Amino acid sequence: MLRGNYLATVDEKGRVKIPADFLAQLRRSGTKFYVTSTQGDCAHIYPMKVWEEKERKLAKVSSHNRAKQKFLSRTNYYGQVVEVDGQGRVLIPPVLRESAEMRGEVDVQGKLTYLEVWNHTRFLDNMNRNPMTAEDEQALEQLGI
Repeated sequence: MLRGNYLATVDEKGRVKIPADFLAQLRRSGTKFYVTSTQGDCAHIYPMKVWEEKERKLAKVSSHNRAKQKFLSRTNYYGQVVEVDGQGRVLIPPVLRESAEMRGEVDVQGKLTYLEVWNHTRFLDNMNRNPMTAEDEQALEQLGI
């Protein structure tokens, strides 16, 4: 499981160094990843195994399903298959890098089966604008968490 938050830096070529704790776990799934987003505000880094499972599920859904088409349009627009380099860096696709303002300091967070990368300032602003609510706590309680 991928968990926790690590500060990292996006270099001038748009690469983010995956924190060592995450990299060791991710390499168990291979060296290729799908980097994408649904909103363009942050990057999701999926091991190809995890992404391909999503694709298998989506393939079973009608091509007329609007949610499926929206999801695919966005994840394809922002997405790119990338390979981790010898120094543990992954390229953030240029369109996504620009949209998510991926420059300088970023937060790399474990989301159990994938990583999420945010511009550090944007992430803090987002957390402050969207605090945990009583409804969130109730929903988590209903999930047994």
